Amino acid sequence: MKILYGVPGEGMGHGTRSKVVIDYLISKGHEVKIVASDRAYQFLDKSFPGCAIEIKGFHFAYKNAEVSKSGTFMLILKSAAKNLAFNKTQKQLLEHNFKPDLVISDFESFSFVFAKLHKLPIISIDNMQVMDRCKLDIKIAIAERNNYLLAKGIVKFKVPRCHHYFITSFFDADIKKTNTTLVPPIIRKEIQTAKVVRGKHIIMYQTSSTLKTVKETLHQFPQEKFLVYGMNKDEQDKNITFKPFSETGFIQDLASAKAVIANGGFSFISEAVYLKKPVYSFPINKQFEQWMNAAYIEKLGYGKHCNSLNSDDLKVFLESIDAYERNLKQYKQDGNYVLFEALESFVEKIKVV
Repeated sequence: MKILYGVPGEGMGHGTRSKVVIDYLISKGHEVKIVASDRAYQFLDKSFPGCAIEIKGFHFAYKNAEVSKSGTFMLILKSAAKNLAFNKTQKQLLEHNFKPDLVISDFESFSFVFAKLHKLPIISIDNMQVMDRCKLDIKIAIAERNNYLLAKGIVKFKVPRCHHYFITSFFDADIKKTNTTLVPPIIRKEIQTAKVVRGKHIIMYQTSSTLKTVKETLHQFPQEKFLVYGMNKDEQDKNITFKPFSETGFIQDLASAKAVIANGGFSFISEAVYLKKPVYSFPINKQFEQWMNAAYIEKLGYGKHCNSLNSDDLKVFLESIDAYERNLKQYKQDGNYVLFEALESFVEKIKVV
């Protein structure tokens, strides 16, 4: 079967998890063509030479470590005409060179619109749909309610009326809409095969906090060793080791960490949970999906949900690591078996039709 797979470029989570599914589809004999933007395109084009087509996608604008709604709106207005013209050209190129039988979208609009224009079956595989298609079992803070309504509205109208929705999630949620299946997070092979030990360091991935905040906070815990990724630095500063990007090095440091400090990004948190690593999560402001992930981390007893990176909360977190580890031992996941089995079953049904 010929499959078109759409991947957005906001962050690297979509790209890394989509690679796992694409690898699986190719191993089953399917021919896959990818449309992706920005970092996801660069990553997937390198992973699957000749199979990826670049498109232009949507991005958030940030100000003072939080999502800027006005900035995002202006960014869209500024780039809309140019991006639409570029995508129109790429659409025509795709139509000329590839005739898909099925479209899969990881919360990506180009592939969704392409499917609707050509009346193709479309499958959604992402974590975002949990906001619209499932009942959330958390108390939403008053300050987050407008962010929740906005996020839910975007999710509802981003890829509507798909033939089926596979929702990846590290927490359980009651499904309230038809054509929906809840599955465990997509875990890349490198994480599944990593040697897991409880080391003495704490790994942190951070791009939104200032260097000053990170140093001031972590220096207050001289007895701890922190490995910090994401800040484009390669240096030692007292008890902090700033490390440059290295996928192999990062996975090794994550698998051997005693705990994790991060925002609320789904992919990183899911990998930490899979490896049974306690999580200190401080979501980017005004990103409800990150807030939701952090809230569930705390609800399940897997870590602490905080509003910021600060010494008081970090002290409580460090004192509770043993309790978080006991709770994480209850988490069970058999790789990507559940998703792959359900996906292959659905693809076979489409073949018959």
